[in-house]
Amino acid sequence: MSSSNQFILNNPPTDAISALKFSPEADSTRIVVASWDKNVYLYDLRDENGTVGEGKLLQAFEHRAPVLDVCFGNTENEIYTAGLDWDVRKIDINTGQQTVLSSHEAGVRNVVYSREHQIIISGSWDSTLHIHRTDAGTNTESQPVVVPLPSKPFSISLTSTKLVVAMASRSLEIYDLKALAVLTAQADSTSTNGNRVEVEPWQSRESSLKFMTRCVACMPGDTGYASSSIEGRVAVEWFDPSPESQARKYAFKCHRQTSEDGVDVVYPVNALAFHPVHGSFASGGGDGVVALWDGIAKRRIRQYQKYPSSISSVDFSSSGKYLAIAVSPGFEDGTDGVAEGVVKIFVRELSETEAKGKGAK
Repeated sequence: MSSSNQFILNNPPTDAISALKFSPEADSTRIVVASWDKNVYLYDLRDENGTVGEGKLLQAFEHRAPVLDVCFGNTENEIYTAGLDWDVRKIDINTGQQTVLSSHEAGVRNVVYSREHQIIISGSWDSTLHIHRTDAGTNTESQPVVVPLPSKPFSISLTSTKLVVAMASRSLEIYDLKALAVLTAQADSTSTNGNRVEVEPWQSRESSLKFMTRCVACMPGDTGYASSSIEGRVAVEWFDPSPESQARKYAFKCHRQTSEDGVDVVYPVNALAFHPVHGSFASGGGDGVVALWDGIAKRRIRQYQKYPSSISSVDFSSSGKYLAIAVSPGFEDGTDGVAEGVVKIFVRELSETEAKGKGAK
């Protein structure tokens, strides 16, 4: 599969891709990738000549177990990782040094960084969030604030002011980031009990979707979020609790195919990502399809040709010019796993209007 506006990154991971993220720096073409092969990879879409094409692998950072999530920190020279070794790690790209910020009591599914509040938040299958101060440096005695959750988190996403945690039992909790940042500032950095704190969420909600949540992604305008399920549906909701705003929420079917005998085959929606400029969003499914949606107009903008395997992760660059697509086997049925097959990273260079909504001016 090749086209004038799409290419495949060189030197992909050797096992399934669990997450990929673009650098938040303006016009940056760097991307980090977490894999089940126990490594985190740093790529640049530009080759040695500065040309965007097949890109180049800059560095790989080995871990003790499969890595489930990764994100950039305050600059693109620091990244944070989470995985099945139960650790949350900071990696200094310039030196290659890895620092364990904290250890959960089970695998760590997600890690996100808030630039506005300078905190790292990790979500683990031990049903807790760890809130880390980035100014703690390499102080190994520094303990995170531990926030108990009512159930296991499956996906987390944040805006400049809010953190959305999608959990088992179809529950979601929305936290005020400023309140979480205040907790970390007040915490005793030498506490031996991990600073476990009961935190009242800003809002608690039940998912609009009837089946297990697979992914949640926040809108760039800090107004709401989209969530997806293992049963081929996406829900779009707004933070504003007013009846007028809540009446706008909706859900729709997607990532379904009709088999030869006429049966509707439903696939999980594994990945969601919002365009930073136009506010549209991309969805990636177990059917190997990526689609772009206008969440306001409630319309599909376009659907790309089918990829060779299921889609495990998608992300837009900070400029919105590029869309990275992780193709990995083992994500067809709504569970992360290891399977034989093609592992590739496709990058689409988008035209100025390719991700623009139908009703956008």
